[in-house]
Amino acid sequence: MRANVYFTREITPEKVVELYRALGVELPGKVAVKVHSGEKGNQNFLRPEFWCPMVEEVHGTIVECNTAYGDAAGGVRDHTESHRKLLQEHGWTKYFDVDLMDAEGPDVVWPIPNGKVLKENHVGKHILHYDSMLVLAHFKGHPMGGYGGALKQLAIGCASRAPGKPMTASRPGSSTPAPWSFQRPWRMLPPA
Repeated sequence: MRANVYFTREITPEKVVELYRALGVELPGKVAVKVHSGEKGNQNFLRPEFWCPMVEEVHGTIVECNTAYGDAAGGVRDHTESHRKLLQEHGWTKYFDVDLMDAEGPDVVWPIPNGKVLKENHVGKHILHYDSMLVLAHFKGHPMGGYGGALKQLAIGCASRAPGKPMTASRPGSSTPAPWSFQRPWRMLPPA
């Protein structure tokens, strides 16, 4: 099946809404809007002001989960209280309702039928409060995972802090980082 691809050279909040409308899809029910809200001291994220028209279009709630890394890596999104403070500092709470989906447990455990490495994923339990999810991501490089974007936002971005996120970067049954988490992804591709 061929997919339609929509492209624009004009990167504005209004153009994002226009592209969404071009899809001809209306997200049903209560809509979670998954974003990357930004690290402390890092400006490589799209600001809440940019996303205002799109989030308003779907009457959405901004959602995030805590990270697996924290103080040693310079991040503060690994604990709910410091994460909430950063969301406020970055302006997210000024414009939107914000839900840290794993702020309280227990996690929701979703099985992964026929998973080759992962057999289940642990996600923040607040994900059950939503009927739809819109992922708003920008293309980015990542030191451990290569390229990131919408799929990363869904996979690791919705995983709970523990055990969800460590499961995706560890050997099965271990907390030791998996060898693929430190390799460049193109080295793992089969020869042409």
